[in-house]
Parts: sequence; structure tokens; C-alpha cells
Amino acid sequence: MLEAKMTRPDFWDRRESAQETVAEVSAIKGVLEPFARLEGQVDDFTVLGEFAELEGDDSSLYVEAEQTWPDLVKAIDQLELVSFLSGKMDRNNAILTVHAGAGGTESCDWCGILVRMYTRWFDERGYQYETVDIQPGEEAGLKYATMTVQGEFAYGYLKAEKGVHRLVRISPFDANKRRHTSFASVDVLPEINEDINIEVSDSDLRIDTFRASGAGGQHVNRTDSAVRLTHLPTGIVVTCQSERSQHKNRANAMRILKARLYDLEDQKRRAEHAAESAAKGDNAWGNQIRSYVLQPYQLVKDLRTDEETSNVNAVLDGDIDPFITAWLRGGQPATR
Repeated sequence: MLEAKMTRPDFWDRRESAQETVAEVSAIKGVLEPFARLEGQVDDFTVLGEFAELEGDDSSLYVEAEQTWPDLVKAIDQLELVSFLSGKMDRNNAILTVHAGAGGTESCDWCGILVRMYTRWFDERGYQYETVDIQPGEEAGLKYATMTVQGEFAYGYLKAEKGVHRLVRISPFDANKRRHTSFASVDVLPEINEDINIEVSDSDLRIDTFRASGAGGQHVNRTDSAVRLTHLPTGIVVTCQSERSQHKNRANAMRILKARLYDLEDQKRRAEHAAESAAKGDNAWGNQIRSYVLQPYQLVKDLRTDEETSNVNAVLDGDIDPFITAWLRGGQPATR
């Protein structure tokens, strides 16, 4: 019915409505097409099995069927996982922020390691990402970094990473080679689509411009291209300095501000704001969702699902799918 509507001569007369329809059709196809592909794979496997049975026990088709079976199981598992991504915002792009917690230089270094871990994961999934705000640590690593992430189900997957991440290792910054514990918090928001109206009055905003401190060459440092938005009623502050254009930085900051305002209102509607704040807590011992131990043994363990692995290097190189999958399958709270 929607596709028939798109063929009408006057379809593009109302451009905004047309774009919403195209997006809706694309989303529906994104859900249905994988099921159609899986149905075809199952049919092919069934036919293969039937021919192998007709040819008898010595048929080479049995070998082919055995080789095909793991791919079929993987496809079924992947579709089952997508079925858990049924939240209202799960298909949306995401805004991910990593903040160094208690621990000074150690935690700044840990923040930088986590940012690298996530960018490796983005690359592996084919997601596009952009760092819109970043603050280097005084000696090493990062104090914080905010990235926008574009890709199907980016928010649905990344929301599993929200919380405090704890690192235990022999410090590279300690001359006595003592073991240190560091913390960093990860926050994840859905990027708000244009069809959701978030009103932000100009009178509710304080807009400051300043010279960007990050990468970008001399041009960045000589112009007031960075933008800081302060939403006066809520106190939410958003900073963007990734672009050389002040206009683009302001647009990026507004996108993030709207996402945070939506998240705040969503928490109020679900009466979970206090519960979520308590669950996340301070960036310190006892409030983490996942623990990464490098010494005296090697182990990464998710404290919500008990998913664990001793292959720490693989995890820090972006292999976090097992943890996300375990959380989606059984460890997540109610979807938003």
C-alpha cells in the first residue's frame, strides 16, 4: 500500500510527508527482507537434504549439507537477535559518550582505550562515525569523547554498553609497577529523527563560541568555530568542536541536545529516572557493568549477564558482540 502511494504523480508534492513514507518503507523492507532471505536458505537446505537422501549414504551432497549448516544456524541466530531490537528507537543512529572517571591519568588512558575499542567495533560493522567533541587528558588518554554513530540498529546494539566500565592492570604510569583500578562511564543516546518534534526555544538557550582545542590545524585554533549550548531550564550542556564551520558545529550540538532532552523526558514518562541514576551511580568501585582484568590474570566479565572471556586483547580490539548479544538475549531491562 505504501509503495503504491509512492508511485502516485503527486507523491513528492508534500516533500516532508514523502520523505517520511520513504523512510517507513525502507524500515519495513529492512525487517522483512532478512526473513525472506532466510526462507530461501532454508528451502535450499531442505532441497539439498532431499537430494542427498535420494542418492544414498555415499552422496557428496551430505558433505555439502554439513558445510552449509553452520551458515544457516548463524543466519537464524542473527535474525533471532534482531527480534530483540524492538524498542521504539532501536533502529536509530546513536550518540555515544565516554567519560573518564575516578583515577586521574589512569582513567583518562582507560577512556582512550575504550574509545579505540568502540571505533574498531564500528569499523567491523561498517558503521560511520564522527567525533563531535573530545577533550584530551592532561598527561595521557582522554577526559571524554562524544561520537555520533550512523548505521542500522546502532542505538539498539550500543545501548547494551551504557554504564561504568572497570579496568584492573599494572599501571604503565607507575614506576613501582603497582596494580591500579580505573573507571570510565559510557552513555548512549538515540539520535532523534526529524519526525519526532522536540521544541527548543531560543530563549531557553545560551550559546557560547570559542576556539576549538582539538585536531584541525591552524584554522581551527584561530577562529571561534567551537560551539557550546546550555539549555537553561535543564542545565544540559553540549559542546561541539569537530567542524571548522561554526554553523555545522551548532547544528551537531543541537542534534545532541535534542537527543538528551528526549532521553530526559523519556525517563520521566517511564518513572525510571531515579532508578537509572542509582544504577549507574558514580564512576567508582561497585557500580560497573563490566570488568576488564589484565593482571594478575586476564578476564573480561559482564556483571549483568556473566558473559566472560579470557581473550582480553580481542575485546579491546572491538570484539564486543558476545557481550552485546548476551545482554540483548536476557540481560536487558524493559525496552524504551
